[in-house]
Amino acid sequence: MKNKTVIITGGSSGIGKATAELFAKEGANVVVSDINESDGAKVVKAIVEKGGKASFFKTDVGKPEQMEALVNFAVKTYGQLDVAVNNAGIGGEINPIADMSVEGWQHIININLNSLFFGMKYQIQAMLKNGSGSIVNISSILGSVGFAGSAGYTAAKHGVVGLTQTAALEYSAQKIRVNAVGPGFIETPLLDALDAEMKKQLVALHPIGRLGKSEEVAELIYWLASENASFVTGSYYPVDGGYLAR
Repeated sequence: MKNKTVIITGGSSGIGKATAELFAKEGANVVVSDINESDGAKVVKAIVEKGGKASFFKTDVGKPEQMEALVNFAVKTYGQLDVAVNNAGIGGEINPIADMSVEGWQHIININLNSLFFGMKYQIQAMLKNGSGSIVNISSILGSVGFAGSAGYTAAKHGVVGLTQTAALEYSAQKIRVNAVGPGFIETPLLDALDAEMKKQLVALHPIGRLGKSEEVAELIYWLASENASFVTGSYYPVDGGYLAR
């Protein structure tokens, strides 16, 4: 990964932060993107202080023009784009379908699904100029099963898997690999709003007996992005402590 240029959306915390740190450790030029400018800048500062190469670019992933600007920034700053990790996402409104607001549905679909289309549209254009590239899209275990109360999130994450497979079919012959990762419930800021009892219930859904760590997901993302996964494309890899095996 030395001197490869990597975009990571949602890079200011959780899985995105752990992924940015790992890629930087392995010698990549890391573009940390997030709507949270202060936390994103802290991630970049920490990477640089350890001798890594990183830059921050504030992005609202739900706006196509900002996703295009992110790709342009990466190419202008480091010369080309080699890897993109489309990680940014939100939990969104939790309600049964009949009670879910239209606005809540549209917002989560925009941030968790439309954003990946916006991202890949411009990321692939840049990678085609290189003659190669690797994209890792962050889906979820809820990209393959349902979860009551989370219709928007579940629909979006299912969509991520289908979008990933389609992109892989369209661009694998041009040496652009596209894969998806499906984390189980991971100890990230997305779970901060849950009380202890709810977290205990979530732990019980994972046969391994605990929630996952961001660093564990980052390792899978890194492998998929690397040349060690050169024959892997169009795939969906859960990292879920056995959740989907139940």
